Amino acid sequence: MDLKIFDRMESEVRGYVRSFPVIFKQARGSVLIDENNREYIDFFSGAGTLNYGHNNPELKSKLIEYLESDGLVHGLDMATSAKKYFMETVERVLFKPTGRKYTLQFTGPTGTNAVEAALKLARQVKGRQNVISFTHGFHGVSGGSLAVTANAKFRKAAGVALSNTTFMPFDGYMGPDVNTMAYLERILEDSSSGVDHPAAVIVETVQGEGGVNVASHRWLRELERLCRQHDMLLIVDDIQVGCGRTGSFFSFETAGIQPDIITLSKSLSGFGLPMSLVLMKPELDIWQPGAHSGTFRGHNLAFVTAAQALDSYWATDSFAKETRRKERLVRDWLENLAHSFPQAGLSVRGRGLIQGLVTRGDDDTANRIAKKAFEHGIVIETSGANDEVLKILPALTIEDELLIKGLEAIERSVSEVVSGKGASAHILKFGGRAG
Repeated sequence: MDLKIFDRMESEVRGYVRSFPVIFKQARGSVLIDENNREYIDFFSGAGTLNYGHNNPELKSKLIEYLESDGLVHGLDMATSAKKYFMETVERVLFKPTGRKYTLQFTGPTGTNAVEAALKLARQVKGRQNVISFTHGFHGVSGGSLAVTANAKFRKAAGVALSNTTFMPFDGYMGPDVNTMAYLERILEDSSSGVDHPAAVIVETVQGEGGVNVASHRWLRELERLCRQHDMLLIVDDIQVGCGRTGSFFSFETAGIQPDIITLSKSLSGFGLPMSLVLMKPELDIWQPGAHSGTFRGHNLAFVTAAQALDSYWATDSFAKETRRKERLVRDWLENLAHSFPQAGLSVRGRGLIQGLVTRGDDDTANRIAKKAFEHGIVIETSGANDEVLKILPALTIEDELLIKGLEAIERSVSEVVSGKGASAHILKFGGRAG
């Protein structure tokens, strides 16, 4: 397959094309098709952007209908019928059944735009600069969001000092017997800890890019308690693991917490269209008109598909139950796989349909498994500080037959890598992140 034009014209910063060196031309549901008409099962889902699969027919029909009616595509932040219906749907599907009350801020089109807005707002509300983030956290690669991102690869690329952030250990970072929330509490209570009083804490309930690290419900509830006790806002970054990825629309629902600010993007539009959103408690909305702006904060096509995604999948609890059923299927399969290859030192962690097959991390095992899986027709990535986790991220709508076929291919890939059969002399590093 001729990739020469990508080498000739595209910047060296490109990432995923190196991991998946084919030219894709079509996609349907959980299947990608390249220019040679080879099919691949998608266990990547656009880094969590395609929770409902590629070219979802219910969403696509609404999109085509809207385009054929000459509905607005671009509208800055003007009022449009598409935006109105999206907000009505959010209120009807997400807020009224639960009693939640949030104000919506439409930011620029990517997740990092939502994080930037959330951080700016929190600092304005509290009149303080410092923000607490966590080890292995990922929140974006623009200035403010990069400052609260832990990964050295991204931080080194900044070119400027990254400040106004204090990093604390995530749940489990110091081992299963260390309560990292007790450590944070001690830091906050000690006026000589050296940590400036934070305006906010930003957290992912499951760290996708950080290695599928899962915060326990107890840990999250303790974090909320500390935020209330020490007058800090709680920001939940639900960009990758929200919109149903963990089995409920918001990933924090089962923990019983109520964040002050929530950021959403990726699968929010449901169709892979750029869209991001900040949800804030109404009393926090102290923005002056136009104080945080952007040309593409009114993507009406995304409003159309986002509203339909809510109507199609979240108006009842049946889809959430189906996602949790698939979670059990994937988790059991991976647990059995890890048990079958004790010499590889594999383990499993995750929530919902974001699951990680964890390798020892002292070699390139996860990358070799991912590369071998791609040879067997599976699109999958790795994550973690050392690319030590094979991240299973299928569409929530994937059919059982395809899901099992993909898991069988992963099992075959693990077997081949662990046994040393067909090991490649040149391993492509799986890197990058869709922002």
